[in-house]
Amino acid sequence: MVEYSGMGFAIFFLAEYASMWLVSILAVIMFLGGWLSPIDHALFNAIPGWIWLGLKTFLVVSMFIWIRATFPRFRYDQIMRLGWKIFIPVTLVWLLVVGAWLHSPWNIWL
Repeated sequence: MVEYSGMGFAIFFLAEYASMWLVSILAVIMFLGGWLSPIDHALFNAIPGWIWLGLKTFLVVSMFIWIRATFPRFRYDQIMRLGWKIFIPVTLVWLLVVGAWLHSPWNIWL
């Protein structure tokens, strides 16, 4: 693993936080109502939409940072083991379950 210093570290650090802000803005727009007020009341509707978007985005970014600071970082080998030994088998089993469900008489989608 490479440890960066100086400008290289700053670029990676800024890119990570820019990505965090972009994902937060997209999550707010898609799942939290974007620029709309959460409460339909004249007092809340008077606040401009860009303020609501900024406030909701700030809350989502704060949650990102809080969760990231709370849990320890995993090493690369731990993440690879988790993916290969847990996530891929669970995904394959779930794929079989969904396939069996689609061909069963209890299927409500097709």
